[in-house]
Amino acid sequence: MLPLIHESLPHRVVELLMGRSSGPLTLRLILQPSLATLFAIRAGLADARAGRPPYLWATITDPHQRRALLASAWKDLRKLFIMAFALDSVYQVLEFKWIYPGQALIVACVLALLPYLVVRGLVTRIAGLGTPR
Repeated sequence: MLPLIHESLPHRVVELLMGRSSGPLTLRLILQPSLATLFAIRAGLADARAGRPPYLWATITDPHQRRALLASAWKDLRKLFIMAFALDSVYQVLEFKWIYPGQALIVACVLALLPYLVVRGLVTRIAGLGTPR
């Protein structure tokens, strides 16, 4: 009987994720973070104009606004996230002849969500420097 977690599973996951930098559809590795960054800049500037705190910090520290903040981010990112997941699934079919949904989820988070979360807060902070309080 095989163990539930194979010793080389983490190594295999990292290997498969790192291999995405070459092969078909590599342009998505530039386009998806770029689009997420554009959405984040737009949202960060709106946050600064409204006098709101940086997005990620407010999401973590303010439980009363958390739901509205998450809904706002999902509104911006849902299509981009779904596209990132779908494109990685197509990549997997072309490259591996199989779909690994967990890896597609990781790739979608790294390519769409991570740049958005980082850039939105930075833009809010930078734009807020010139705004009187």
